[in-house]
Amino acid sequence: MTGGGTAKGAAAKAGDTPPRFDDDFAARLEELLIWRRDVRRFRPDPLPDGVLDELLRLMTLAPSVGNSQPWRLVTVDDPERRSAIAANFERCNRDALAGYAGSRRGRYARLKLQGLKEAPVHLAVFADHATEAGHGLGRRTMPETLDYSAVLAVHTLWLAARARGIGVGWLSILDPAAVASDLAVPEGWSFIAYLCLGYPLAEDPVPALEREGWQGREGLGGKVLRR
Repeated sequence: MTGGGTAKGAAAKAGDTPPRFDDDFAARLEELLIWRRDVRRFRPDPLPDGVLDELLRLMTLAPSVGNSQPWRLVTVDDPERRSAIAANFERCNRDALAGYAGSRRGRYARLKLQGLKEAPVHLAVFADHATEAGHGLGRRTMPETLDYSAVLAVHTLWLAARARGIGVGWLSILDPAAVASDLAVPEGWSFIAYLCLGYPLAEDPVPALEREGWQGREGLGGKVLRR
């Protein structure tokens, strides 16, 4: 994959001296990764003017297969469309709850799985499977790399937001076809993520699902093969 997007202001150019990132920066980057959380509880405060646009600009610096930049973004502001997304979640969440039994069902019912009502910003992310950008480079045998590229853009946005004290929640308990229909997106756009953005009500370096006893973080043991 190759990078996409341009830098703001004094944009980097070919021949520029590359920056050097010291140990202090590396430590701060690790801190950022540790404190990046999937936020579900938001303060109602709106983001300051221009901040969302800045985050979306940084999002486009993500790498993409063949520099195809396939991400397509929908800011969901209309109350009726937000209500449709909320109803979609409720349907899918009921189905998911029915799939669990015993204590796991009870734990699932207690989880806070969305922040749709509180988050001031709703952002839907799609990948454009019909894009001609990139001219097919790198995806002839793996067309799913278009979706992977959009996911990388989501992660780039997530880190950029956290660095500014803004939380992101990724809502995945949704019917993709219904989302595409409710948001009236062009044919060929594949649903990737529905994101809630806003200032977190509280912050914690430990993932909520770990705190709630749903699933702890696993190490690398057994997950790396040496060949």
